[in-house]
Amino acid sequence: MIELRNLAKTYDGRTASVESLNLIIATGEFLALVGPSGCGKSTTLGMINRLIEPSNGTVHIDGFDTKTCDPVVLRRRIGFVFQDVGLFPHMTVAENAGVVLRILGEGQHRIDSRVNQLLALVHLPPETYRNRFPADISGGQRQRVGVARALAARPAIMLMDEPFGAVDPLARDRLASDYRQIHDSLGLTTVLVTHDMTEAILLADRIALLREGRLVQVGTPQELFLSPADDYVHAMMDSPRRRAAALASTMTQV
Repeated sequence: MIELRNLAKTYDGRTASVESLNLIIATGEFLALVGPSGCGKSTTLGMINRLIEPSNGTVHIDGFDTKTCDPVVLRRRIGFVFQDVGLFPHMTVAENAGVVLRILGEGQHRIDSRVNQLLALVHLPPETYRNRFPADISGGQRQRVGVARALAARPAIMLMDEPFGAVDPLARDRLASDYRQIHDSLGLTTVLVTHDMTEAILLADRIALLREGRLVQVGTPQELFLSPADDYVHAMMDSPRRRAAALASTMTQV
């Protein structure tokens, strides 16, 4: 379980990115943090694994205050997938997927075995992709390697910051669907940052809506549809329906 208690981040002692955020993410849950640019989504995600140090408040994982942990050790226990996947261009796919295991001192035989498992898990057959370089594969395939790398050390928690946003729509849909299956099959706890409400509704068990650094409402997609806390939540939850209606209208004119 991840518990955020009065979590806050300010810059220059004045500008608040996140204000007094309280949120519990259950073990095995898939939670989406949703809101417009600059609302504090990515800052909140970064504070969970201490890539960003909170100004106030605490993060507890399974009852332990993360401030009491070495941040490097903490981050090795938590998978993280960025929008810009950040593969090392001079390393092969296998070397990129196994880099965390090498840092942890695993032997080469165990690394090779684990990398083959991971590449198969993210639908990149190792016999085809192990020895390729990032420049030789598509953006969607690079993102799959990023997911494999994040899973290498068998984390229980995955943090994902707009992980599917930099790939084409078809690849994005496949990646998202495949990751949800991985989440379920491995029993992961996932926190996904996205500005795409449709993506959040389709993937997440619950959605936490942020605005200007504050948590406005959290609940299942159905709960937010049926009982929005305010006009902002209503508009956010209605956005996929408006887009679908606009698309339907366009299609009738073709």
